[in-house]
Amino acid sequence: MTRILVVDDEPQILRALRINLRARGYDVEVADSGAAALKAAAGHPPDLVVLDLGLPDLDGTDVIRGLRGWTAVPIIVLSGRAGSEDKVAALDAGADDYVTKPFGVDELLARIRAVTRRLAPATPAVPALRIGHNTVDLADRTVTRDDGVEVKLTPTQWAMLEKLLRNPGKLVSQRQLLHDVWGPEYHHETNYLRQYMAQLRRKLEDDPARPRHLITEPGMGYRYRP
Repeated sequence: MTRILVVDDEPQILRALRINLRARGYDVEVADSGAAALKAAAGHPPDLVVLDLGLPDLDGTDVIRGLRGWTAVPIIVLSGRAGSEDKVAALDAGADDYVTKPFGVDELLARIRAVTRRLAPATPAVPALRIGHNTVDLADRTVTRDDGVEVKLTPTQWAMLEKLLRNPGKLVSQRQLLHDVWGPEYHHETNYLRQYMAQLRRKLEDDPARPRHLITEPGMGYRYRP
């Protein structure tokens, strides 16, 4: 899930963008000042930043320079400043695109898609993987038993399984799984993880009570053991 940090000091714009972006499947965090934006980006780096230039504490170009000191995250400026000098200054500071207020949500969404397509690295291909007597194909999002029967997974089960399978052998923390599968507001619902892991084991492991591939690291998280 693409995580977008929206930075603007107008509450109505923050609310509108949060609603519209979340409705289209984005994970959204908001900040109403430059300092809050830099702190949020450092604490949990976003995949893209939508940034207003007219902030109450810092000029938007200073926020861009602050981000560019340590990250190449795509930045789309969203500003009421229509002058060419402001656009040039923002782009020279490191912004990737510039949208002038007032704006249409559809245009902004198109700019977001274009920037992420252009700048995001290609996702490495993952070969078909084995869990017990099942073959998991992440590209086709299918699970097939050795007898040819397809195993059906829910979208949430898929999201959790894919996160583990794309990090073979690595510990994926409880916090990271909750954030990536359910969203940033879910910090303590570890019971969700236990329930969904039990469901995945019943569907995929030969012996769900003694899993060989979907492993629990008590108090820490889970890992996929090839």
